[in-house]
Amino acid sequence: MEKRLMNVSELSAYLSIPKGSLYVMVCLGKIPQSCIVRIGRALRFEKAAIDKWVSEKVSSGVRL
Repeated sequence: MEKRLMNVSELSAYLSIPKGSLYVMVCLGKIPQSCIVRIGRALRFEKAAIDKWVSEKVSSGVRL
């Protein structure tokens, strides 16, 4: 069974992006709010929304 939500460490490994860069991207609004689930102070990321966002970026030729 595939996980629906990923934490920062899992997303970092999944996208091959350093955790610090992910936090910066969240703070700057570069990752859409539709991808982010806040559980208290913890950030979780909706895998399906992340996949959709990445595919949109790739198809438009924009770097993450």
